[in-house]
Amino acid sequence: MPLTTRRSLLASVAGAALLAGCSDGGGDGGGAEGAPSVSRAKRLRAKAARESADLLGQYDRALAARPSLAARLAPLRDEVARHAQAFGGATRPSAASSASTPPVAEKDVLRALAAAERELADRRMKALAEPDTPAELARLLASVAAAGAGHAYLLAEG
Repeated sequence: MPLTTRRSLLASVAGAALLAGCSDGGGDGGGAEGAPSVSRAKRLRAKAARESADLLGQYDRALAARPSLAARLAPLRDEVARHAQAFGGATRPSAASSASTPPVAEKDVLRALAAAERELADRRMKALAEPDTPAELARLLASVAAAGAGHAYLLAEG
């Protein structure tokens, strides 16, 4: 009988330790401490999705202004669309892309897109410094910010 009691005690202690380790309160939002973090994560994701969709609109306007850049810009534009989706946003078609745009030099279009990519990457890196940014979202922001910095480099070079 004592052996059975010891086994049940060890099993219950192990089970309690596993449950305590798995529910830190930060991920599910059920606890009072987890709720602000979850709402902050939702706000950050929504903002990041909007910003990616806005950047996508800039790519659409650039392509409308300079169709000759399609081969160069299409892969970057497609990646920006995937970023918007990764943040939970939908890629919306830009109404401004169908409007007529004045002639713009290719280098000006590329410079403007590079600046937009760099500025957005910088804002996303600043969001990483916030102490209450959830880890999963921080990794996504870091990855997308790195991609944006790469886009800025590719647009500025060549």
